[in-house]
Amino acid sequence: MRVLLRGPAPRGYRLGMAAAPRVLAIVLAGGEGKRLMPLTASRAKPAVPFGGIYRLVDFALSNLVNSHYLHIIVLTQYKSHSLDRHITKTWRMSSLLGNYVAPVPAQQRVGTHWYLGSADAIYQCLNIIDDERPDIVVVVGADHVYRMDFSQMVDAHVESGAQLTVAGIRQPISMADQFGVIETDPKDPTKIAAFREKPSDPVGLADSPDEVLASMGNYVIDTDALVEAVTSDAANADSRHDMGGDIVPAFVEKGTAAVYDFIRNDVPGSTDRDRDYWRDVGTIDSYYDANKDLIAVTPVFNLYNEEWPLHTGYTGLPPAKFVHAGRGRLGHAADSIVSPGVIISGATAVGSVLSPGTYLHSWSSVSDSVLMDGVQVHRHAQVHRAIIDKNVVVGEQARIGLDPEQDRARGFTVTESGITVVPKGTVVE
Repeated sequence: MRVLLRGPAPRGYRLGMAAAPRVLAIVLAGGEGKRLMPLTASRAKPAVPFGGIYRLVDFALSNLVNSHYLHIIVLTQYKSHSLDRHITKTWRMSSLLGNYVAPVPAQQRVGTHWYLGSADAIYQCLNIIDDERPDIVVVVGADHVYRMDFSQMVDAHVESGAQLTVAGIRQPISMADQFGVIETDPKDPTKIAAFREKPSDPVGLADSPDEVLASMGNYVIDTDALVEAVTSDAANADSRHDMGGDIVPAFVEKGTAAVYDFIRNDVPGSTDRDRDYWRDVGTIDSYYDANKDLIAVTPVFNLYNEEWPLHTGYTGLPPAKFVHAGRGRLGHAADSIVSPGVIISGATAVGSVLSPGTYLHSWSSVSDSVLMDGVQVHRHAQVHRAIIDKNVVVGEQARIGLDPEQDRARGFTVTESGITVVPKGTVVE
């Protein structure tokens, strides 16, 4: 019987031995995030603030650390300064035990080009894999909101005997054309029979015909197989050099690819309401909805799970403050997240996320909105169904989110659902 233990293992470990595998985690964080513009105009997508005090990358890193995987590299490229700074200031491990979270920028180790895709990013960092000598590599994205115990997926991977395992989440079959869809072998639901990119004719699951398994962009791969796959892919001029588009289909064709159904993952402290929660925040609307998921009375995604904490940097700011309680001038917030350093001075916030350093002045109102760090909302101003990026100043009596045509005329992004986005550092008169 194979016994799997968490934690470091001797360098001599190989699959089949009764010991824990050596695991290196790779976080793919170089994406531009075009659909999140203008939030990604000056920062990489994984560095976008979320939920008041977090960055999107914190969810992937928290999941890995809570899974006891403490050798982590974060591959960065696009406008990475904000992301690099956050990681180096926040994610500091004990050097005594040899643990680390290290941002690794594109280094042009194999040519004069930058990363051509996620598979190429790994190929260009094979020197790190060679130095670390892991038995298994866990590859995850950095722009999803969810909780996951990756050690359970690694255990399932080892038990399956597959070379590559893809994490799949159940989605309505009507949404299949938005994802990479995993079709399983009818004789073995853990084995991938086909991997199809955004199919128009999806096949439902055997145990749930109205659902499909969508790829979560998370992979567990035997190291030797990964090195061979990305090396071969690098030599293929016709490849897109993408993990989901090129590497996974290659393993499927060989019959060595398995799927790990996210429904099997049991995260400590999960509630019936937030169990199996996963949100791809690839668009402005999905980003907005994911923030709103945090503030319900019974949250769709619970930030307050102490058994599986979400880690981030300490702001060093004082507690939030609510001041002024005169007639028609009551500083208060309802159904909202209020971060450290927020001052609500005779203003009203409802159904909103207020990030550190936000200041709402007297008689201003903010409703159903996301305000990032350092936003100033001056007297009598109104903000509704809007995302306000860092250090924006909303002037006295200014209105945002109430007149879409006016917002567009001022150069702001307005989604089809009516969410207004104000870029970083804007002064709104």
